[in-house]
Amino acid sequence: MDIKDIARPLDGAAISTFLQSLPTRPLLLGLGEATHRVDALPETRNEIFRHLVEHEGYRSIALEIDCLMGLIVDDYVTKGIGTLDEAMERGFSHGFGAFPGNRELVRWMRAYNEEHEEKIRFFGFDGPLEYWAASPRQALTALYDLLHDPLPYTWETLDTLLGQDDPWSNEDSAMDPSQSIGRSDEARQLRLIADDLVALLDTQAPGLGVAERELAGLYGRTAVGLLRYHYWMADSSPARWSRLSSLRDAMMAANLRAITELGPALVFGHNLHLQRNKAAMSFGDQTLEWFGAGAIAETHLGDRYTFLATALGTIGTEVPPPDTVEGILSALPWDRALVDARPLAESLTRPSSRTSHDFAYFPLDPAHLGLIDGIVFLSQVAHRADPEKP
Repeated sequence: MDIKDIARPLDGAAISTFLQSLPTRPLLLGLGEATHRVDALPETRNEIFRHLVEHEGYRSIALEIDCLMGLIVDDYVTKGIGTLDEAMERGFSHGFGAFPGNRELVRWMRAYNEEHEEKIRFFGFDGPLEYWAASPRQALTALYDLLHDPLPYTWETLDTLLGQDDPWSNEDSAMDPSQSIGRSDEARQLRLIADDLVALLDTQAPGLGVAERELAGLYGRTAVGLLRYHYWMADSSPARWSRLSSLRDAMMAANLRAITELGPALVFGHNLHLQRNKAAMSFGDQTLEWFGAGAIAETHLGDRYTFLATALGTIGTEVPPPDTVEGILSALPWDRALVDARPLAESLTRPSSRTSHDFAYFPLDPAHLGLIDGIVFLSQVAHRADPEKP
């Protein structure tokens, strides 16, 4: 089979043709990153999202950033609250506000909304965490404030149990479970309170406005998820990091399911989070394995979830071996291509796995090609100039 028979140069027509080829129009379209360290990937994402908005009816995009910080960006793009600089500085976690492609995305979304009555939305789908986690204060108190009296707990009770934020966000607790306060008496009480408040939200939901319900749901998911994450940060068993990785992606998946209730959405994050197969990552002397947000979301969405992986050809001066998937795709005559992964998986015979010394770059695993719907292939890219950024 000629590889060009199942690929097209990446443009709007290729995207629409690909979507029309699917058995069901996706409610959630995942676009995975092979690495966060290549500016060409967010730039390509922006072009895809613009086409989806203008021609395919998409109204939301979700990025792999703190879901609570993402509210600042959404307020800017939908209501014009604040400035572009403030949105980039305060609305992005993980240093992603410094990426030019993210700034251009936010700028374009604000400009689009200024000219259209039906607004497009911006979301973060990650929790307020990295390896360590934030205090549950913001999520828990914001949920409390949205609920109606009578409430089973006082604000003073919450404030006393939460205490200072620093012990919660202690970065050293990531590697030392003894420094986590996630199993303290106060944290255990807060987990019960969070559960009570989420249950109370269900009983009060009919009396809340649409926007209030959306916010309260986000705060409830985040408060419960953070307290659960902190609890397992205090665990000292060998399964600790696999459990924490799973919990993080479960929070991501819950956020994505809520976003799809608003209509078709594009989600952009690392391939590890969006792929269907188990993620695997070296971590010290361990190999962590867990199901990512895409795999979890698909158990609820079924064929309404579609996954496009990104693959990179030459990265800087690193040329892929010709017998790898990336090497085979490098024979395509276009700088960027959209490849139908289903016939590709059937036609390739034992391609080799590409290896890389870059711990942040994850080449395609040929063994899992059959679990990918499509591949966005960039034939040549450069790393970010600042290696300190994620």
